[in-house]
Amino acid sequence: MQQTTVTTTARGEERADERDRPRAGARRSAAPNRWYLYIPLTVALAATLLPFVWMVSGAFKPQSEILSREIAILPVNGTLQNFHDLFTRVDFTRYFGNSAVVAVAVVLGNLLFCSMLGYALTKLDFPGRRVLFALVMTMLMVPTVVTFIPLFVLITRMGLANTYGALILPFLATPLGVFIMRQFIRDIPDSLIEAARLDGAGEFRIFFTIVLPLSAPALATVAILQFLSSWNEFLWPLVAAQTEDMYTLPVAIALISAGANSVNYGLLLAGATVIVLPILVLFLSLQRHFVQGISTTGMK
Repeated sequence: MQQTTVTTTARGEERADERDRPRAGARRSAAPNRWYLYIPLTVALAATLLPFVWMVSGAFKPQSEILSREIAILPVNGTLQNFHDLFTRVDFTRYFGNSAVVAVAVVLGNLLFCSMLGYALTKLDFPGRRVLFALVMTMLMVPTVVTFIPLFVLITRMGLANTYGALILPFLATPLGVFIMRQFIRDIPDSLIEAARLDGAGEFRIFFTIVLPLSAPALATVAILQFLSSWNEFLWPLVAAQTEDMYTLPVAIALISAGANSVNYGLLLAGATVIVLPILVLFLSLQRHFVQGISTTGMK
């Protein structure tokens, strides 16, 4: 009896293997047929990386080689003079510190205020909630240039021109950050929050001990996007910072590398290379959370 059972089981496994073999073979045969997808992906990757490769390569080239008509990706006569000029001719520490203070303050402000507003728009019931969210979505469609002059007039009348407040306060909460946090917090189970309320937890305790830890992917996404935007911002610091000691790094490098009749492209490319490094470090450290936040935001 036991032998018959074992034989029957063995035959069933063989039949299951036979059914699975065609499927596995089909998957193996379908994979090579997708080779044509790699061609546009490779072209897109090359088009994306080429400007960065050219930037890093140009940072090690002398001015004459950069302006040469001969196109060469790698420098022929490599030099570190551009980086030497960057750290000696420019008050690099001062400008880098200004950029770091502004970017970190903007990121922290967005993480706090955008998550608070996202929590309120999804888990709190109050009059005008739908209207407030509609206003946030409307602000997403308004170009920044439209609000540039009114914002500058407001900052000037408040006496904040040429201060860190002028560079930080207008960007402490952004519509995109609110939207990302709202979409992610919406998927947190209401039963979890209701259970905390029944245990006597207040809204601030629920927010800081339950909502924020569960929103790590969305917070990483907002942090990277806002740091990228603030760190690379050029036009607003150029107008709001009216003295050299308040310049951020992109503004300082652009103004110092441009002379009366010529542009020091080597210094400009070296500065651009240094500016990119903190962004790469932040993205690589938060890459897993960033991808998860982008792929799961707003999905059930």
